[in-house]
Amino acid sequence: MLLAHRGYDVTILEKNDVPGGRNRNLQDGPYSHDTGPTFLHQKFTLDEVFAETGRKPEDYLDFVKLDPMTRLTWGNLSLETSCNRQQMAANIEKAFPGEAENFLRFMDDHAPKLKTIFPCLLKSYHSLSSYLDPNLIRALPYVATTKSVMDVLSNYFKDDRLKLAFTFQAKYLGMSPWNCPALFSILSYIEYEHGIFHVQGGLCKISEAMAKVVEEEGGTIRYGAEVEEICYQGKRAAKVRLTNGEQLACDQLIVNADYAHARTTIFGKHKQSDEAMRRKKFSCSTFMLYLGVDKLYREQPHHHVIFAEDYHRNLADIQGERVVSEDMSFYIRNSSVTDPTVAPEGHSQLYVLVPTINTRHGHDWETTREAYADKIIDKIVASTGMKDLKEHIVTRKIITPTGWENENIFLGATFNLAHTLSQMLHFRPQNKLKGFDNLFLVGGGTHPGSGLPTIYESARITSNLIDQTYGEQHTPVDFASSILEKTAS
Repeated sequence: MLLAHRGYDVTILEKNDVPGGRNRNLQDGPYSHDTGPTFLHQKFTLDEVFAETGRKPEDYLDFVKLDPMTRLTWGNLSLETSCNRQQMAANIEKAFPGEAENFLRFMDDHAPKLKTIFPCLLKSYHSLSSYLDPNLIRALPYVATTKSVMDVLSNYFKDDRLKLAFTFQAKYLGMSPWNCPALFSILSYIEYEHGIFHVQGGLCKISEAMAKVVEEEGGTIRYGAEVEEICYQGKRAAKVRLTNGEQLACDQLIVNADYAHARTTIFGKHKQSDEAMRRKKFSCSTFMLYLGVDKLYREQPHHHVIFAEDYHRNLADIQGERVVSEDMSFYIRNSSVTDPTVAPEGHSQLYVLVPTINTRHGHDWETTREAYADKIIDKIVASTGMKDLKEHIVTRKIITPTGWENENIFLGATFNLAHTLSQMLHFRPQNKLKGFDNLFLVGGGTHPGSGLPTIYESARITSNLIDQTYGEQHTPVDFASSILEKTAS
């Protein structure tokens, strides 16, 4: 989209018959599901990307800012989260007496933290000298620490359950808050300060809108075009060969597939071994349920997170990569209470995500998938007001970690490489891939990392690097600086 607007001759090769990959539409009869992401935070990044093509996302998409945002439930206790500070403080005080002032202190402290860290996410890190960048030097106290997100939250909140309200966002990175680097406490701050958005029709509509912009700018999208191998001339990717035998030459090649899968398969004579890739640290996976329901549960929230009784143990099981938790945490999106377009009138579609182990140790999901899905539905019935859910399920689709792996996601790790300090910035696969003259990466497997806003930012970084190869300099649209300056003042 960005490159087509800048005058490049862009051809996108898409294996599926719709755009978006993990962010595509999943249609199951009359029910329209998002395959992956279900809400947008840090919307100003998406606004910037569209603005760089002279457009506004609102010209293509219908956004709904959610408030309340998410219901968080621990047994019989629930907390409604809000992006209104005073409302959120009141909600916290009601559920956790005496903690409201701690919340306000957290928010005050994290405004300058985000302002300091944010510029570090906007540039590439191709050499160790990039660590001398003044922005990164200013951010080092937040980055160069062995503390975890949970350590940070313990400085603010007394109740362990409330700490989880500010750490569950680590799931976007596929990590436990007990080992997720401390800098990522900014994730909950971003949500509670700037809010989250639903897109009518689903988040997949963002990918469809971007595809439309590509075509409006003269780019070509070829669907059902799967790349089998990259072919080289020296250090240059000279062409790609498709699974149908067709070969296409390229001047610059951008890989948007799952990094680890692509690196161990389509890179031809320069691919890495599966064994070498497995030595890296990967995120968890997810067990997914997509339900079509012939009833609309209006009293249930749009987003709902239900924590395991022993959340620490649940996360330890996941991080250990061997044990499938019986006491699982799970997330439900009931977007039909907000969006009438995703299901027939009077019906709803439910999206259920359960963080779980990746496929590193070969758990037999095909044998256990149906029983595990039944167990999750039993948990939903017990933990929510949807007591008659079983009688109203019309369609049921499941994606297990093995299913994700079959969709070309390495180890079924849906959040890519883990975001450890040893796999961030310069030490993450670089946007211009080291060792090649014209091979670039975008997506969650490269810098800055997982999550829709950071994936969009990776696209801007890579687009600017391609400009630089032709001696061009592009001035980015910057809405973020004034927004972050205002909240930090």
